[in-house]
Amino acid sequence: MKKVESIRKGLPHDCQALSYEIIGGLSAYHYIMHKFKIYGGFPDFSDSLQNILDEQFNPERPNAVWCSDITYVWTIDGFVYLTSIMDLYSRKIIAWTLSDSLEVSCVTETIQKSKLRRNLDLPLIIHSDRGSQYVAKEYKKATARMQRSYSKKAYPWDNACIESFHALIKREWLNRFRIRDFNHAHSLIFEYIEAFYNTKRIHSHCGYLSPDDFEKLYQASVARESRLVS
Repeated sequence: MKKVESIRKGLPHDCQALSYEIIGGLSAYHYIMHKFKIYGGFPDFSDSLQNILDEQFNPERPNAVWCSDITYVWTIDGFVYLTSIMDLYSRKIIAWTLSDSLEVSCVTETIQKSKLRRNLDLPLIIHSDRGSQYVAKEYKKATARMQRSYSKKAYPWDNACIESFHALIKREWLNRFRIRDFNHAHSLIFEYIEAFYNTKRIHSHCGYLSPDDFEKLYQASVARESRLVS
């Protein structure tokens, strides 16, 4: 981290903020590869993993398709990792977990949070990339009643919606701050997701409503149709 900071200080003042993202990204690459060596976790590029979603990003109801991904967040104290699960119907982040490692528990914990918050009685697809956390036996156990879908080999566009969200939270919010440590990162992420993104930020996909309001509109429509039928 000291090496990263010394490189940053050697840049012009107006480039220093951007350098956190650029240098941090390079550092994250080497750090994550180091983690893979420690834990023996590597992506699965076999043909046994199927892309059920196939870039169909507009389901007709909530809880039809979830997608998940992990991104790194740079702090002065070291990297932390944000795992998020999005409902593709509304683009709502239904659960997220911040962790200080890339172990599979960060994903399974987020899955459990999602199950508690959402109705799982209907068929559900969960889509992810082929990272080691998403092919682990613990992940398969946590998603045993779901249809697991995986992006094609080295093709991030198959998981574009959640990838876009992780870019968005950094661009609109996290990159404004020199994040001190895990607790500071957690506080900032909580504020963005729970107090802004899900509840207030409008989305063109949602007809310029927030994810929460878009889901409320769907529930109102279902209730109205139910009354008409009865």
